[in-house]
Amino acid sequence: MTDHRPVPTDAELAASLAGDFTSAYATVNGVRLHHVTGGSGAPLILLGGWPQTWWQFRKVLPELARTFRVTAVDLRGMGGSDKPADGYDKRTMARDIHELIRHLGHDSAFVAGHDIGASLGYHLAANHPASVRRLATIDLGVPDDSWLRIGMLPGSDEQAAAIAEGRGGYPWWFAFNQLRGLPEELLAGRFRPLIDWLYGHMLLDQASVEEDARRIYAHAYDTREAIRAGNGWYQTMRQDIADLATHAPVTLPILTLAGETSYAALREQMGPDKGTDIRVVEVAGSGHYVPEEQPEAVVRELLAFFGADAAPTGDAR
Repeated sequence: MTDHRPVPTDAELAASLAGDFTSAYATVNGVRLHHVTGGSGAPLILLGGWPQTWWQFRKVLPELARTFRVTAVDLRGMGGSDKPADGYDKRTMARDIHELIRHLGHDSAFVAGHDIGASLGYHLAANHPASVRRLATIDLGVPDDSWLRIGMLPGSDEQAAAIAEGRGGYPWWFAFNQLRGLPEELLAGRFRPLIDWLYGHMLLDQASVEEDARRIYAHAYDTREAIRAGNGWYQTMRQDIADLATHAPVTLPILTLAGETSYAALREQMGPDKGTDIRVVEVAGSGHYVPEEQPEAVVRELLAFFGADAAPTGDAR
């Protein structure tokens, strides 16, 4: 049965969180970004991924706000933010976040990113190292030239079995999202089945992402414009890989949180070619959507990692 209830606005969602969270907009690097901010303390920027919005951090925001002035951002092309025709390469999007940090009154911030937000966070640290105090990446590596060799067909019996059994392990959407125009034709107005497929294959606990959240994400991506913009994050990956090759390994501390099914791969991907101080931690009981499936573990690991460096610094609040 179709649920015809109206989807809450970002302002209503922000107000529903425990604590004093507000929804706002900032025009930076020529793009208008939506963001939600609350709490007090050292600044922490949260960057999400596809196909979600800032709301993916709803379970961790109230607790993080006890220690940080925390801001969850809708990236260029996401949710309430602008969806321009271009600028989805991570170097340009890193500039967006660099300028947003300044707009919010901070010289630098802690940064944590999930999925596309993890890759974006890495490019932010590589391009604007003075803006990032420490970086946490969640369940995604940094696209490098090895990603150009991801197979079009399942590469093993295990990958084929995973698809048949409703488990993750074969990122077919990396190819699908390269297409221009066809995803919009197929998915506009009916994005919800894709949301459910992705969660169905990449959550260990289906109940961890509730019906209302799925409705919010489907609504956010249901238009041709939103589908085209989200696909832009994937269509620029070849450029991201080329840009990565121009950077030396990042020297600031990096924590990578990995779900159970990603841990082995991320240990390999987040090697010394990516940074000089990287620690990869497995989050037990979680698939890909770690902030929603194991929020307590995410909060615990972020507090421990940012820890002693999270003392107030005099930044504007």
